[in-house]
Amino acid sequence: MQDALQEIKRGADELLVEAELVEKLKTGRPLRIKAGFDPTAPDLHLGHTVLLNKLRQFQALGHQVIFLIGDFTGMIGDPTGKNTTRPPLTREAVAENAKTYQEQVFKILDPALTEVRFNSEWMEGLGSVGMIRLAATHTVARMLERDDFHKRYSNQQPIAIHEFLYPLIQGYDSVALNADVELGGTDQKFNLLMGRELQKQNNQSPQSILTMPLLEGLDGVNKMSKSLGNYIGINEPPQEIFGKLMSVSDDLMWRYIHLLSFESLQTIGGWKQQVADGANPRDIKVGFAQEIVARFHGANAAQQALTEFEARFQKGALPADMPEITLPGMDGGMTVPVLLKQAGLVESTSEAIRQIAGGGVRLDGERVVDKGVVVQSGATVVAQVGKRRFARVTII
Repeated sequence: MQDALQEIKRGADELLVEAELVEKLKTGRPLRIKAGFDPTAPDLHLGHTVLLNKLRQFQALGHQVIFLIGDFTGMIGDPTGKNTTRPPLTREAVAENAKTYQEQVFKILDPALTEVRFNSEWMEGLGSVGMIRLAATHTVARMLERDDFHKRYSNQQPIAIHEFLYPLIQGYDSVALNADVELGGTDQKFNLLMGRELQKQNNQSPQSILTMPLLEGLDGVNKMSKSLGNYIGINEPPQEIFGKLMSVSDDLMWRYIHLLSFESLQTIGGWKQQVADGANPRDIKVGFAQEIVARFHGANAAQQALTEFEARFQKGALPADMPEITLPGMDGGMTVPVLLKQAGLVESTSEAIRQIAGGGVRLDGERVVDKGVVVQSGATVVAQVGKRRFARVTII
């Protein structure tokens, strides 16, 4: 029981209510584990796989996973975290996106232990009378307790009536599926609790909820999102996935490893100790990038991605007349904008920051996405700005 709980809680933000989940686990029956995904974009990215990986762990423990495609809610648009009403998707767009979701999800989940469902199955049959009864279960005041609704109301930003229906429908999905556990991001807590309340009203045992952290995108700041361009799609070419992962800052790398790697906590702890003892974090990053590429494209593709990456950035792709520059070290290391300015690759640190934001800066072939990345004294790096400005910089 303790081993199962440890695996379930690995990487999770919160488990509610743990005692209830323990009682369900004690029954020995396979639990029904639900996670919903609205098909609002055609491709899944690594941010989505945080939940998928957790579902996979439940499957390894012998439980039944319900991969719920919100084709009905997708036409409403999830208002979570939004300060404007989302434009509704057409039924055709939702159906096309849902098809690609099904094709991608089994790169992680075991088909034999996965039940794929669509919430239009019960929502379209609920009818107008059923929808009114569902809406009558909660007050407007209760809905305004939700943080994003409260902020929009306080700021006099419009909230469409249909947006209040979204958490109710997500909660009703749990009733229709008789879910034992529901997974969601930390931003979904209000909706997940709604499922517990509606299950109680329908004389069902309330689901336990497990919230997972939101994975930051390549910028290291915002939630990974295709609309923000800071994402890594699981259907992207192997070389693209590998290169994007290698561009992640050393600090953010551990966050990605903790939430996305299938390696044990003991193994990851060993990697951290190696780096603390002086190992190059880049070597850990290479192994992790290969693991992710292999998961979605196979081991051969992962090896080929590494070979091409090394060939491009380490074996002859650099100009023969590249200047060698030595810079005096600074306490605490040197940030990349300062390094580029002192090396003469940019006119100012402001220009360096703009180049980083535009994806035009690389260190040792790895795209720099965080202006706060620090190069320590004693290190030698190949710095690149744009396509033509290079320097091999040593900090003494």
